[in-house]
Amino acid sequence: MFSKSYTLLPQGDCPKTPGLFVDPESFTQRGPHKGFSLNNASPMSLKTTSLTVPNYQRIVAFRLGRVGPPKGPGIVLVLPLIDQWQRVDLRTRAFNIPPSQVITLDGGELLVGADIQFRIWNPVMSILSVQDLNASTRMTAQKAMTYLLAKRTVREIQTQRVKLGEYLVTDINEMTRPWGLEVDRVELALGSVLKAPEQSPSAPLTMPPAVPGLEGLTDPIQQLAMHFLGGIQQPQQEDCITFTDELSSAAQTVMATPRSVEELLDAVKLLLSEALVHQVGACFQFDVSSEDGQHHNYFVDLSQGSGAAGAGSLCREPDVTLSMSDSDLLAMFQGVLRPFSAYTSGRLKIQGDIDTAMKLEELIKLLKK
Repeated sequence: MFSKSYTLLPQGDCPKTPGLFVDPESFTQRGPHKGFSLNNASPMSLKTTSLTVPNYQRIVAFRLGRVGPPKGPGIVLVLPLIDQWQRVDLRTRAFNIPPSQVITLDGGELLVGADIQFRIWNPVMSILSVQDLNASTRMTAQKAMTYLLAKRTVREIQTQRVKLGEYLVTDINEMTRPWGLEVDRVELALGSVLKAPEQSPSAPLTMPPAVPGLEGLTDPIQQLAMHFLGGIQQPQQEDCITFTDELSSAAQTVMATPRSVEELLDAVKLLLSEALVHQVGACFQFDVSSEDGQHHNYFVDLSQGSGAAGAGSLCREPDVTLSMSDSDLLAMFQGVLRPFSAYTSGRLKIQGDIDTAMKLEELIKLLKK
């Protein structure tokens, strides 16, 4: 069948031509031949990459597509081309919901915003469960706030802000806990009332008191008789609603609105006391920019004595330096703009400890009284 007989290959020496995975230089040498394969490669040839992870971060690594437990803090080793990794920040962050129109249960309309603080408690779930964590959290918080306030009246919203914030924390956490995220605090920021609440149709009608001597007559006839007989006119009182804030036990009166930063400093000087210095215990430097582009420096020293306030710079290093416009400064000290809302929106820049800067709210509360 075959024209030539089968020829056996030599068993002593290897072929004279190198194979595909054989080093040509080592082919001429006697001894075993090693190919270029992963089995023959040195373990040090696959170099690893070291990452330094601080205490407030974790590394979530995917090795060949499979996620592992979070790594860190300290030195973390990852393999290039095999591991895909991502840093996750565990520190508390904040964002604000801009004021939006809310229709209440009694038919009123008002602007309500919120300041929300949150943190990540499970790094792996925060990456696996949702694609854009920040956008999803904002949308969920705004939807929960609108849904909750739609079941409340204008009076309840204005008098129960703290309690409604606690309810919002519970409602938002029910939806965000599977994402590895937890909301710590929600503070409602109330705006203006766009539409007054409607009177409830189910409210009982109050009948005017009967006129002595005319009890048997109907109401229209009583009014006609009072007109001709000079009956006693009942004093008319306008209906009014008094809103009280659960954060303060006494009624608050609005101070005269200062028109400039200098007038604001004069009002602050009247409130300086040793009790306020003991409560705050910090000095603040304000870098204020006006509309014409000029910058002015002011200070409020609440660290020693009875306190001091004025224009210029402090003789020593301030605890906190705040940079903002003059209009935002006036709005903040008048209570229209909250310091935390100004900071999260970028209208207020803080150089120093944020918690110390937020102590200015104690001075703002005194200005509002």
